[in-house]
Amino acid sequence: MDLLALADFTLVARHGGFGKAARAARRPKATLSRRVAELEAALDLRLFERGRRDLKLTEEGRALFERAGALLNELEETAAAIASGGERVRGRLRISVPLLFGQMAMGRLVAEFARQHREVRLEVTTDDRAVDMIEEGYDIVIRVDPGMDEALVGRPFLHDRLVVVAAPDLLRPADTAVPVVVRGGDTATSWSVCRPDGPEMVSVDPVMRLSSMVMIRDAVRAGGGAARLPLSLVGRDIADGRLAHWGDVAGSDIALWALYPSRRLLNARVAAFLEFLRRSFPTGAPEELAAYVAG
Repeated sequence: MDLLALADFTLVARHGGFGKAARAARRPKATLSRRVAELEAALDLRLFERGRRDLKLTEEGRALFERAGALLNELEETAAAIASGGERVRGRLRISVPLLFGQMAMGRLVAEFARQHREVRLEVTTDDRAVDMIEEGYDIVIRVDPGMDEALVGRPFLHDRLVVVAAPDLLRPADTAVPVVVRGGDTATSWSVCRPDGPEMVSVDPVMRLSSMVMIRDAVRAGGGAARLPLSLVGRDIADGRLAHWGDVAGSDIALWALYPSRRLLNARVAAFLEFLRRSFPTGAPEELAAYVAG
């Protein structure tokens, strides 16, 4: 594929027309039109719908623009870094994070990172679904215990576990199920709880179903029932006596991973953010995240 023709196509797509692109680049409109036509012929695809007054990307053209634009920007940044004698941390950094981690820590983290790297432009979205990093243009995705994916590489930077907590004045019933607050899709009728004297099976009765861990924590604080929550979220509440720790959930150890595409060069922005996470959480313990959030 002719990279120069591809660059001209992205130029026209970005400006929304041959005339605007020609004026912005100070190049002949006819040259841009010819090179885009050559690219369409080489790909055997129509990339633009040409109206009498406007120019619109076809579905195929839009897909090519989204992918090619990001790749060409990365090539330009790499070339600029080499020309300047070293990679500078600059440009746009897109990150996807789970909702809870975003609510707990991400605002402060990105603010601190931005103060250290003034030329980086950060864009962070919260999403618990499995995003497609390549298709959706993310540089880093943070996920809990991600499945194996040959297209991604990364490393864990935080560890956590679930604990059972309740308001201090909530007594555990002796002969009936414990009233509990759970997430919407939780259908468990009993919990395996690790206590100092050994594991115990606890029968549970969901009295509230909430979609957010933060809502569940607040409901538990208010005496709505017991709940299984990440230690990082409730560690300070336990230490301060706002919540009672009934035990750990058996087999609930989890890890938070920072992932990036394996076929993409590890650019300076991604490398800098990964190192920033490592410095922010040097041990990766759940108590470390709890202390960070409280601080």
